[in-house]
Amino acid sequence: MGVAKKQSAKLTTDMFEDVPVLRRKWQAALKPGETLPRYEDVMLGSLGRLADHMVLLNGDHDAFAVSRTGRYAQKWLGDERWDIPMHVLPPDCATVLTEAASNAVKTSRPYQAVAHCVRDGMVRTYDVLALPTFSRWGGTLVGTYVNERGAQYNLLDAIFSTTEDGVISASTIRDASGAPSDFQIVHHNEGAAKLLKVPAQGLQWRRLSEGGHLLCSELVVARLREAVANGVRDQFEIDSDERSLRLGVTAFGDILSLTISDVTPLKRREASFRLLFDSNPMPMWVFDPETTGFLKVNDAAVQHYGYSREKFLSMKIREMWPQEEWVSHSQALRHLGEHYQSGRHWRHLRADGSEICVLTFGRRLSFEGRNAYLVAVVDITERLKAEARIAYMAHHDGLTNLANRELYQERLQQALEGSNADGKRVAVLCVDLDLFKNVNDSYGHPMGDRLLRQVADRLRAHVHGNNLAARLGGDEFAVILTSIASPNETSDFAGRLINVLSQPYEIDGNEVVIGASIGIALSPGDGTSGEELLRNADMALYRAKEDGRGVHRFFEPEMDRQAQKRRDMELDLRHAFANGEFELHYQPLVDIASGRISGFESLLRWRHPEKGMISPAEFVPIAEDIGLITSIGEWVLREACNEAVKWPDQVKVAVNLSPVQFRSRNLVQVVISALANSGLSPKRLELEITESVFLAETEANLAILHQLRELGVSISMDDFGTGYSSLSYLRSFPFDKIKIDRSFVKDLAKRSDCLAIVRAISGLGRSLNITTTAEGVETVDQLDWLRAEGCNEVQGFLFSAAKPAAEVEQLLFRFGARAVKAA
Repeated sequence: MGVAKKQSAKLTTDMFEDVPVLRRKWQAALKPGETLPRYEDVMLGSLGRLADHMVLLNGDHDAFAVSRTGRYAQKWLGDERWDIPMHVLPPDCATVLTEAASNAVKTSRPYQAVAHCVRDGMVRTYDVLALPTFSRWGGTLVGTYVNERGAQYNLLDAIFSTTEDGVISASTIRDASGAPSDFQIVHHNEGAAKLLKVPAQGLQWRRLSEGGHLLCSELVVARLREAVANGVRDQFEIDSDERSLRLGVTAFGDILSLTISDVTPLKRREASFRLLFDSNPMPMWVFDPETTGFLKVNDAAVQHYGYSREKFLSMKIREMWPQEEWVSHSQALRHLGEHYQSGRHWRHLRADGSEICVLTFGRRLSFEGRNAYLVAVVDITERLKAEARIAYMAHHDGLTNLANRELYQERLQQALEGSNADGKRVAVLCVDLDLFKNVNDSYGHPMGDRLLRQVADRLRAHVHGNNLAARLGGDEFAVILTSIASPNETSDFAGRLINVLSQPYEIDGNEVVIGASIGIALSPGDGTSGEELLRNADMALYRAKEDGRGVHRFFEPEMDRQAQKRRDMELDLRHAFANGEFELHYQPLVDIASGRISGFESLLRWRHPEKGMISPAEFVPIAEDIGLITSIGEWVLREACNEAVKWPDQVKVAVNLSPVQFRSRNLVQVVISALANSGLSPKRLELEITESVFLAETEANLAILHQLRELGVSISMDDFGTGYSSLSYLRSFPFDKIKIDRSFVKDLAKRSDCLAIVRAISGLGRSLNITTTAEGVETVDQLDWLRAEGCNEVQGFLFSAAKPAAEVEQLLFRFGARAVKAA
């Protein structure tokens, strides 16, 4: 016998050690570098008695099936079958197996869960450990260990023993006439003993006639007799020792079920509620939901609505509603729950007949023994006015009070939907003010704002009915014309509008004259959506401004084709830079005196994978517009310096700079970096700029040029003579070189004015000790004239077109020992 006890104790101890043993076995089977151990190493061979507790699952994440089960696991599942889907198992078992297996697979670690299974009212607790493994046949197998933990317990007893409410079952004792005369407690929970302030053993099997607690009072016993006699439910309250208890009674033949709740806090809250109700500054009332009559109103309601208290209490609630809202108010009353919060604002009438907008909040309560409803009122009349103002401001321009872009788009969409229904057209007019920038620059922005307000007044005066005028931003306006009969009608309107907006404006004693240009798009031909019409009208506006301003133009498909071509090029440009499609070609600069190559101008080329070579004249302006030119320019500088360092020491490289590169303000650092990384001497780098660098932020750009000059880099002015202020720029900055534009070289032998200009520039260069280079030299005659006029350098097709870097060495060899002649 002693041996048997020892074995039993050992078995129990082993059961407590099962989970850590299995965890160690899983960890020991895990080989370095592997995520999961092999199934065979964990689940086969040495499990022994633990095999009875295992459920083998296969599958992935939430879709598992049972492959094998041990004898203990089969009893737990209530199913001895193998190879069955999870859904045929008891739901509580299936849930915990899925949870454990899913989390084990997801984390690639053992996962422990706890299962609470209820059978015949008894709760059993089980440990569930899922061990994920991989099978040599593919897929994941999860060995899941199951074992019961601790003692069982009765679910109902557990629930009733933990609730704070009292639960009592009592049997009826009848007298000789068969009438209920007494009651005996046959079952109770701890909560009942605490609430009745009686020891638990003092309640069981006691009759109420024996006394000793609150249930023994004549009032309670009488109510219990009535419940048994009539077979009805009852609820009532009893008070004692500053406590209030609520009793719920249900009769099942001669068996009574009593629930006892302590409602003392509730009673105190109701007392506090009454105190809060009377002095609350928020209008409040209590009404009967059956009769809709007022039962009580507070002082705030009397003051806010203007009715006397006596009048209030004689009224029905609907007398406060506008008659046209009786139906909707009545429907809301019929659907009152325990709590109510209005989902919309309601209109209420005050005693003087004025209307207010309110939100109402309510809850059901017992008032003086009857079912009632408490309502609190929030007056939102002023808030709604403020919100309406805010909504108006959200849809209107703050400066001109015209519709803004958001309202414009909404109204345009509505107009298009209406035009689709009746088959008419909608016209979109983009209006841009001509010379408005001059007003801002000359008189200041306050004057510009007053001018915009007057423009808005004229638009309002001439855009009527269902049409709409809007300000989209700056000096850009737009007009929607609905139900347009013909393009001629739109043209006439646009002409009149240009005339109206071009009339002089009187502002602060000043006469201001501006103009207007208009672009027009008509539905459905120019677009069926608001976005499409506005875009096309904007393209037409661009054409109107190109055509001299003060005119209107209709959208044409060619405009869209040009815009699409530009959009395509923008997209291709972004890919080109990322894909390395740019390359540099080099055109020689030839010294006329020595006949040798003095340098090369680096020229950017774009080799499109489908379109071939694309001219810089096409893509450089677009690269400048979309902000790519700075990155491209940095690449050109680095590439040119890296290539030039391979050339003879006396040969320079010239790199063109875009005015946009000056705006980045890091141009000097970029040049320093390119020189440092390549090892090229600064004296061999020549930077070419155009006069447009001086058109904006002149002082800042001049400072950058001086910093570059201090590095030892040469600065050249390209296309000299084609701008407005070339001579003044030469005075502002000491250029190392000026390049004579090809337009003067082309007709050098035919036109005396071209010869005079070249002669003047060459002479200017000699006087200022500035090298002069002539571009576009294509004939020997041009070369002879340039030599005769004292030009220092030449470049052009006469010598060579721009060549890839690989051909530079050959060019240097060709020009190594020759006088200047046609190449």
